[in-house]
Amino acid sequence: MKERAPAIIAIFLLLTLVLGTWWAAEYTQNAIPVDPPARMTHDADSWARNFVMIRTDPQGVATNRLEGNYLQHYPDDNSYEITAPTAIGQRPGEPITIGTSRTATMNHNGSQIVMVGDAHVHRRRDEGHDPLDVTSQQLTILPNEGVVYTNLPAVVVNGASRMNGTGMRYDNETQVLQVFSASDVKISGADVAKRQARDAGNSNQSKKNSAKTP
Repeated sequence: MKERAPAIIAIFLLLTLVLGTWWAAEYTQNAIPVDPPARMTHDADSWARNFVMIRTDPQGVATNRLEGNYLQHYPDDNSYEITAPTAIGQRPGEPITIGTSRTATMNHNGSQIVMVGDAHVHRRRDEGHDPLDVTSQQLTILPNEGVVYTNLPAVVVNGASRMNGTGMRYDNETQVLQVFSASDVKISGADVAKRQARDAGNSNQSKKNSAKTP
């Protein structure tokens, strides 16, 4: 029995060491998370200065351009905040539009840009239309659709005509402008004459096309 005592004590000590090590490992894993959950606060995780972003169509033609002085990305909602943004719409077959503001917020895929602070969208003059300017404290641009809208007070200057109202929507593809609640409208006589001449020309062209149809 005396000869077995040292072996029994050694085995006991070994078991005690194994159990103690296992307990310490379990305690450590439970006390300190191995993969702590990601922080969901609105803190930027990346940034860029004097950036330029260009979107193209499937044929590789540039359709939209966004540039600014400073850009920050926020992972909690996957949004971008931009300082001094300039959003340019140049989709083929449509007049070029240029939007500016003090700041802007863009969603994760660039399908919506909210221009905030002295927001201004300018549609350049083209062959059939006078320049168009829309100003408001906030304008939302949908680059993929060529649409600009706001629910806030806005001033619209189309050629020599001017409209003040609350809420507007402009579609650059159809050239249709809607002002939902106009409080002050000044329509230029020259603009009316141009519109009547253009409509008459379209009507005459339609009649010619109909006459050629067998």
